[in-house]
Amino acid sequence: MTRPDPDQRLVSRAEDHLFAFLRQLHVRGLVVSTPKQLDFFAAIDALPPTTTGQLYWIGVATLVTSEPALLVYDGVFQQFFGRADEAVPVLDERPEQPPDDDNEPTGSPGEREAADIALEHGGRNGLAAGRLSPESVVRFPATSPDARQILRRIAGELPRAVPTTRSRRSRPGGRRRRVDLRATYHQSLRTHGEVMRLHWRHRPPHERRVLVLVDVSGSMKQYSADYLRFAHTMVATCARVEVFTFGTRLTRVTPALRTPETDTALAALAGLVLDAEGGTQIGESLRTFLGSARFVTMSRGALVLVLSDGLERGDCTGMVAATRRLSQLAHRLCWWSPLACDPAYRPLTRGMSAVRPELDALTGVRDLETALAAVVSAFGRDPRVHR
Repeated sequence: MTRPDPDQRLVSRAEDHLFAFLRQLHVRGLVVSTPKQLDFFAAIDALPPTTTGQLYWIGVATLVTSEPALLVYDGVFQQFFGRADEAVPVLDERPEQPPDDDNEPTGSPGEREAADIALEHGGRNGLAAGRLSPESVVRFPATSPDARQILRRIAGELPRAVPTTRSRRSRPGGRRRRVDLRATYHQSLRTHGEVMRLHWRHRPPHERRVLVLVDVSGSMKQYSADYLRFAHTMVATCARVEVFTFGTRLTRVTPALRTPETDTALAALAGLVLDAEGGTQIGESLRTFLGSARFVTMSRGALVLVLSDGLERGDCTGMVAATRRLSQLAHRLCWWSPLACDPAYRPLTRGMSAVRPELDALTGVRDLETALAAVVSAFGRDPRVHR
């Protein structure tokens, strides 16, 4: 007998309730690290609790490490799920074989099983993406004086590097290509209908929209801080820039990056980007972006810049389809990867080898110095790579 599929709306509401539960633990002083949150969700996914008592003991086994922490946990659990004294484990069945004390491994069973399950869901190093998306708060290091100097140089190069397009609205002046009939007529009224001088109009150039997609997954941990500093410089320098981060979810961070000071802006991102240093779901994140009519408008005719190593886990079909669609919407689609800094690098992974034909440029960028080099070369603008 097959188990019926759960209602996805109920699953989403339950996940939101669990995330709120973890946030309240943090507010009450019980700081739960990202690995422990992974253990908590992995244990729930492997052994779905059918009673409040089972959920209580899953949380105790994976989140609590001391007696003061247990007191905080009991209070928050009672607030969200009911009275903790009702959470009494009932063992109706005995194990078929008694445990062997001589061969019993160390560590509590709950923590050991949850850790094994977390590894099955992608591990903790960020190189493989899992289905779970635990919340975490990441602190970015302060910007060094040398990095600030490079950011100032990048800000000076950006106006020349960002591609331009002609405005749809014409303005007076410019080269003598289009006569301004209205201005010419009104000027002739002052000379009794005699046209003494022609007035002209032109369509001035302006910067194209820029869309920056920053990968903040675990495999990009050592590069994401510099990538976000570069994105902050773009927001401060260019007129129309939109910035999103993605790991296991898509997050719009443009309002936070409008803060003038770099470190203050990155500190604001610490509480906004909750999937940092986690798994990678590039295809799902890009599909979320393309599924929003508002976001799609940001990519039409824009310079799209994807800052990621392109290490997608599992089926890459979604990543390829979303990249192809993004390439069709954008003016140019450039991909910056820290792996491409190696001269021997070749996009041989399934995801990158499939999306490479859709890219206008694949550039190696791992820090601010290489980002400056890419900006000076106008984001890899080479006529040989144009579509």
